[in-house]
Amino acid sequence: MAGFTRVAGVAEMPEGTGKVIEVDGRALALFNVGGTFHAIDNECRHRGGPLGDGSLSGTTVMCPWHGWEFDVTTGACHTDDSQRVPCFQVKVDGADVLIAL
Repeated sequence: MAGFTRVAGVAEMPEGTGKVIEVDGRALALFNVGGTFHAIDNECRHRGGPLGDGSLSGTTVMCPWHGWEFDVTTGACHTDDSQRVPCFQVKVDGADVLIAL
């Protein structure tokens, strides 16, 4: 079973926001969608833009570099159906947000 790593406090992530985090040397994008946390790979499949710095609308994040859109709950790309980013398991334990790689 995968081990979980604390990556943020719940209070640090208001609803509708995202941020770039690092877990075991890997950059991930963490999002708070309506109080539920989701994590995907931070690198956009188009040109490597930082998805955690993108704008979030519902469950869709838009890459800040060229506008590619990804669903943060599934990793599916809305811009190119053949692309997707990996998703990671997230859980909340008290006031902590934890991720498993």
